[in-house]
Amino acid sequence: MEPPREIAKISLPAYQVEPPDLLSIEMLKQIPLPPYRVDIYDVLQIRVMGATRDQPIDGYFLVEAEAIVTLGPTYGRVRVAVLTIEETTETIRKQLSLTLSRPDVSVQLARTAGIPPVTGDYLVGPDGTINLKEYGTLFVAGKTVVEIRRDLEHHLTQYFDSPEVGVEVRQFNSKVFYVITEGAGLGDNIRRLQITGNDTVMDALASVGGLSQMSSTTVWIARPAPGGSQCQQILPVDYGAITKGGSAATNYQILPGDRVFIAQDDLIAANTIVNKLVTPIERLLGIASLGTSFIRSTETMGRQYNSNRPF
Repeated sequence: MEPPREIAKISLPAYQVEPPDLLSIEMLKQIPLPPYRVDIYDVLQIRVMGATRDQPIDGYFLVEAEAIVTLGPTYGRVRVAVLTIEETTETIRKQLSLTLSRPDVSVQLARTAGIPPVTGDYLVGPDGTINLKEYGTLFVAGKTVVEIRRDLEHHLTQYFDSPEVGVEVRQFNSKVFYVITEGAGLGDNIRRLQITGNDTVMDALASVGGLSQMSSTTVWIARPAPGGSQCQQILPVDYGAITKGGSAATNYQILPGDRVFIAQDDLIAANTIVNKLVTPIERLLGIASLGTSFIRSTETMGRQYNSNRPF
């Protein structure tokens, strides 16, 4: 199989969530399991068949701080807090019966105020789970967004009636590649960069500012091999061709886990090794020379002192 290149890229497989990705979850439908008792600041959807034309009842009504719902100047107000939806429906029907003839009332819970929200951002922990706080934990590592949404909705059925959620990856932190610049005997430099799905060798080189003064133009990609395999997957890069010539032949697409290796300049590396060997010797010779000079200066000072000393 030919490796993907600049003008022949491939789409990466479905993203599998792993630590430390950041997930964004939006609760699209959050209706608690029955029997739910209405609380203040809840929002009720109330529809009434048989209301007057000039004052229809069909919309969303807030349960006010006094635990009441205001239906309008003609219909008055109804206390609904601590009632179930069925009890709220019957209470409103009785209130409207004072002014209407056989009203048909429908009440649904549109939004709750007293239930902790699920919507928010969740970091995938080292154990591969997300902490939903009051709603427990959910294992998500190795799963796609579609699988996580399915499992999350099933998990939340313990707390809500037919929950619906939206899930997306807010930050793609787990899929990375590496750019290794050999340090010519002074230590290698390793950069960890996030995969975008559209990266090439040129992007990798640009991300580290190109070749350093200690680097050669020898570049290759070391692609991770299967565990226990004795072979190495090496993709040599023709640096001059992809830069000066604009060739896409070796401007490979970067895949998760790839190592882009920039080899050192051998002359600079040899000079570094020589300096490492010579420098300690120079320091030893310098210390010996300094000691000899000190001894000679002491002897000279001693002779001058004795020659000038009165007897």
